Amino acid sequence: MREPVELRRQRIMAVVESRGAVKVSVLAAELDVSVVTVRRDVEELTRAGRLRRGHGVARPLREPAAATVPAPRGGQPAGEGGAVALVVPERHSYLYETLHGARSVLEEAGIRIALHIAPQSAGAERPLVERALADGARGLLIAPRWRNARSEELDYGWLADVGVPTVLMERRPRPGSALHALDSVCSDHWYGTHLAVEHLVALGHRRIVLAARDDSPTARSVRAAFAGIAAGRPEVEDWTVVLSSPDAVPGPGPDESGPVESGPVESGPVPGAPSVSSAHAPDLDLAALLRERGATAAVLHGDVDALMLVQRLAESGVQVPRDCSVVAYDDVVAALGSTPLTAVAPPKAEIGRAAAELLLHRLSGAAGAAGPVRRTQLLPELKVRGSAQAITLATD
Repeated sequence: MREPVELRRQRIMAVVESRGAVKVSVLAAELDVSVVTVRRDVEELTRAGRLRRGHGVARPLREPAAATVPAPRGGQPAGEGGAVALVVPERHSYLYETLHGARSVLEEAGIRIALHIAPQSAGAERPLVERALADGARGLLIAPRWRNARSEELDYGWLADVGVPTVLMERRPRPGSALHALDSVCSDHWYGTHLAVEHLVALGHRRIVLAARDDSPTARSVRAAFAGIAAGRPEVEDWTVVLSSPDAVPGPGPDESGPVESGPVESGPVPGAPSVSSAHAPDLDLAALLRERGATAAVLHGDVDALMLVQRLAESGVQVPRDCSVVAYDDVVAALGSTPLTAVAPPKAEIGRAAAELLLHRLSGAAGAAGPVRRTQLLPELKVRGSAQAITLATD
């Protein structure tokens, strides 16, 4: 699936502004695109006055400020001494907005950021964190990829013992796990899913499909929340959950035998509703599924998949919202489609800001800085754009 141009350029901006001058070849390798593509992006960003371009190098308009905080206890003066390590997955536009929120808070506090972008391979975050700690990072903000429950469990032990103040962003460890008592800031995805279902039910929709991903904690939270909410709403006559794209299931990694569910999404028959489908079809034919279920509405996660599914619906003669109402989940690019999509918008930048503020509190040394663990949830909001409309009842 090709990444939207503007999202790719935002990622280039994030890397360059946090590190300073970066070679175009390095950017191309980290973003998994061609050097020609990155060079063209850098030229456009330079023309727009957002970057400076050198010979084979992209530079920020102003160089990152040097660290103005004391070195960590036992201090390593070189490298990233005094910096906060910020670790996010590559090719994850949702979390890049979270990164920008954290960056604004840390830069305002005069703390330098050491940005680490974790590749898609299993266990990629650990060596990055170990390298940052060896270079003297005094704190850690991290959003592990956690493509499935097994990859999450493999991170519990080492991440619980990093030895510096750590805050998880947009991740909530399993209750009772080794990371249960770790500071975390995340969206309330149950509430976000509730907003989507509530909006559709209020418009008269009684048969609803959720097409969702299954390769992140957010995806699994949305799937579990939808199953519980739809089953508990007497107005909903029929609901089902399917995968939103052929690559929506995490593939096996070096230490994994295959996809592992972390929640009771695929739980069998529920009174008043069908069993949840674990369809692993090569391609989702959403139009056929809507006809089969008699569904008039769909919740689609994430919104890049949502835009592609809406395009396929149009190719099959199903118009949004005339024939099918749609609510997207994530709101990264939902507003940019030919049909702007109503979307649940998790507070992505605010998550980053709140996580950075909590980390600063832990690093401050002020009275109460070592107080109780905080598990903060921020509520998403619904952005109504017209891709969902009320059911029109036929009259004789």
